[in-house]
Amino acid sequence: MYLTRFKYIPLIGTIGNYKKEYFSKDLVAALTVAVVVIPQSMAYALIAGVNPVYGLYTAIVSTIIASAFGSSNHIIAGPTNAIALLVAGTLGSYMGQENVYQMLFLMTFMVGILQILFGVIKLGKVINFVSHSVVIGFTAGAGVLIGLGQLSTLLSISIKDSAHMSTIQKFYYVITHLSETNLYALGLGVMTMAIIIICKKINKKLPGALIGIVIPIIFIVIFALDQKGVKLTGVIPSSLPPFKMIQFDITAMQNLFGGAIAIAIIGLVEAIAIAKSIATTSRQKIDANQEFIAQGLANAGASFFQCFAGSGSFTRSAINYQSGAVTRIAGMLSGVIVAIVLVFFARFAQFIPNPCLAGVILVIAYNMVDKKEIKHIVKAGRFKSDSLAMWATCIATILMPHLDVAIYTGIALSIALYLKDTNKAPLKILVPSQEKNGYIIEKEVRALKEKIDIVIIQPEGNLFFGSAEDLQTKLDDLVDKSKVFILRMKYVATIDLTALGALKVFIRTVKESGGIVIFSGVKTEFNSLLTNSNVTSDIGEDNIFMSENEIFASSTNALERARTVLSCEVSDDKEKSAACTLLESETAANSGPSVINKNTASL
Repeated sequence: MYLTRFKYIPLIGTIGNYKKEYFSKDLVAALTVAVVVIPQSMAYALIAGVNPVYGLYTAIVSTIIASAFGSSNHIIAGPTNAIALLVAGTLGSYMGQENVYQMLFLMTFMVGILQILFGVIKLGKVINFVSHSVVIGFTAGAGVLIGLGQLSTLLSISIKDSAHMSTIQKFYYVITHLSETNLYALGLGVMTMAIIIICKKINKKLPGALIGIVIPIIFIVIFALDQKGVKLTGVIPSSLPPFKMIQFDITAMQNLFGGAIAIAIIGLVEAIAIAKSIATTSRQKIDANQEFIAQGLANAGASFFQCFAGSGSFTRSAINYQSGAVTRIAGMLSGVIVAIVLVFFARFAQFIPNPCLAGVILVIAYNMVDKKEIKHIVKAGRFKSDSLAMWATCIATILMPHLDVAIYTGIALSIALYLKDTNKAPLKILVPSQEKNGYIIEKEVRALKEKIDIVIIQPEGNLFFGSAEDLQTKLDDLVDKSKVFILRMKYVATIDLTALGALKVFIRTVKESGGIVIFSGVKTEFNSLLTNSNVTSDIGEDNIFMSENEIFASSTNALERARTVLSCEVSDDKEKSAACTLLESETAANSGPSVINKNTASL
């Protein structure tokens, strides 16, 4: 645990509480993460459409800053597949222009500032409006796009003016030009994919991506495959990420704003989902707003060191935690190790074949399609809100020219479907009846076919303007079904004035028809609302029973009031109604020392 007074700079608290025995564990975890992040970051840079060195820069700067300020001790930030694809989609129209990198770093800064703003104004809970189904759909669609986009690199098929072509257009070009395939390039790419898959089956801790890139380099050197059409990564500068001032341009910022918001949102969704997932095991408490600020600082700060936007990586974060990382120092050390590798070993990276990086990306793209989760969502209901939102987002991601629009479409659809599902007012109709042993039970019925003396109406959940019309319709259907209505408010979480208006209409209608409405189980926080909205004066204080600590007390008092309303105090020579007999037995039962009720959930 870190010192609470350093809440907003958790690194200080970590250092203050750091123990010597932590360092060896953090160092081992950092080395393991670095082995994975080096090939990954270079591959993600290719997805973003930029030089692989910028992926390494991002893996250094973003990781260090996010680890220093993040709420989670284990999350590893940096380049990710989904964010890289969004970056490529947003900058697609600028590819090939001289100022494309200026636009890239400006957009990274914008993403960071937006994320910091979200954290400062505490919008941590707002991220819940991006449903899990939308993220699954987007990730699956992104996996398809990434896979299709790398086919030309895998086959070493050159596409002229590819910067201005959509992924679908590039795929069509590749399919129609398969005769131009370089078999050496294809062989190296397939070799890389095979090595990654085999390493995973042997031992999941083996750095399959790194091994899958190193072994083909041997073939490149021995057989001079670069002279046979196999394209290599090229020279990578052996230096730390250089500082470069961002060139601010209002027009450019306006053009990039839509994409920046989409990247900021998806980046935060990824980061929070990963942090919470690991926290379920590590038992660490996650502050979503602090994580927002950390991700924002990472992107805003990294933009001055020629980095593109990044987020939390599930793969690297999971490896970090599983490798025994204790504190955030592990994440920072992984960034330092990547920087050391870049300075001293960058000259060897020029021999990395592009088809091998494409092979790494294709394996990643395949794993992005969460088949298990997709089956789970579909199994829950093909035409349920979650399933529809997932498929709509997935299809939009693949087919729409702008990925940010696809994300907004998925979010809007999921919210619309949620509102559609919540415009129903949950309402139980309960009829009290007497069993042979003398106790009263409540039977839930779907509908009342004939008029009875007493009906208990039990609204549940949130009664708000969206469900007010449905509530009004259901209550109107009950007006002529009884003389006494007991509205049990015990299970109502919240109620707004629109829904309360529907209850007032019901009360008036029942009174006009000669009946009465009794409120039971009214929570203390609703009392002032009922008084100020004149509900109390409409039905009378004698007909409102507050929720009490004693179990069933409010319901018992309401039934006793119903007994009085039905004029059950009649002379002995008159036959009592079934309802009166039932109510009297309830009164007698509850006056005994040991009261047993067979429907505790209802009463």
